[in-house]
This record gives sequence, structure tokens and C-alpha cells, in this order.
Amino acid sequence: MSVRPRGGRSRGEGGAATAELAIGIPLLVALTAGLVWMLAVGAAQVRVIDASREAARAVARGDDATSAQGLATRIAPEGARVRVEVGETEVVVTTTARVRGPGGLLGALPGVTVTADAVAVVEES
Repeated sequence: MSVRPRGGRSRGEGGAATAELAIGIPLLVALTAGLVWMLAVGAAQVRVIDASREAARAVARGDDATSAQGLATRIAPEGARVRVEVGETEVVVTTTARVRGPGGLLGALPGVTVTADAVAVVEES
């Protein structure tokens, strides 16, 4: 029969919790950083969708393509590219932006390109 110390652990198990904590905390930090980065990508996607939609609506209502492109550029993430195509019956706006990786421990993750198209029917004057 083996006798255990009062704490309920044998002598060999005393540092196990410390080792588990030393491994677990960096993994939790990396997981949190990854989740925050995924949220940033989602937010950028929403912004390019909004930018395309607002620009398409503006041109369809009669605004000029240059001012609509400026509107989309203000709404979209920094460095986004906006393309406005005006046809006889419809307007197509495509907005594309690049979201960089989070850096630090997750610097190996590649950046992500988010894109959105919006189509609006040209209103008659």
C-alpha cells in the first residue's frame, strides 16, 4: 500500500499543473488572436458589401459614377478597389479589399481578399 502526501498528489505530479498551464495559455492566446482576425475578415466583408450596394444605388438614382466610387471608397476598408460599370438598364459595382494576416504568432497566416458585387436597376428620370 502506497502512502500519499496530504495534498492528495504524489511527488511526481506536483509540476503537472504548471506544465499544463505553460502549454495551455499560449494556445488560448493564439486561438483568441485567430478568432479576432476572423472577426476582422467578417467586418471587412460586410463593409465591401455595404460599399458596393450604396454605390450601385447612388448611380441608379442618377448620381455620377465618380462620386459613387468615392462614396464606396469611404465606406470600404482602406485600400479597397471599386469598379463601377454603368449599362443602359443596370449598374454593377464591384468592391475588393485585402485583409492582412494578424501578424505576431499567427504571422504565417495568409491575408484574405474580400469581394462584393451589387447590381441596381437604373431608375428613369
